[in-house]
Amino acid sequence: MALKIRLQRHGAVHDPIYRMVVAESTARRDGRFVEQLGNYKPKASGKDQELSLKLDRIDYWVSVGAKPTDTARTLINKVRRAEKAQA
Repeated sequence: MALKIRLQRHGAVHDPIYRMVVAESTARRDGRFVEQLGNYKPKASGKDQELSLKLDRIDYWVSVGAKPTDTARTLINKVRRAEKAQA
């Protein structure tokens, strides 16, 4: 069973909301998943957070062998840089 960390698209037309999930590589894009790891709202405004991820769970799944997609890896690195800048 090959696991991937990838995005699922939700939301309305022209107002997407993405969930970062761990899913089997054979599962459909918006189909069955193992665990939800966070949210990404590219059109966030006001008090809405654009990106919120559970980095401890992401680290666990990567240690178990899950491979993030290119987009998921970019978003994970963005959150890590933001946390590093705050510290």
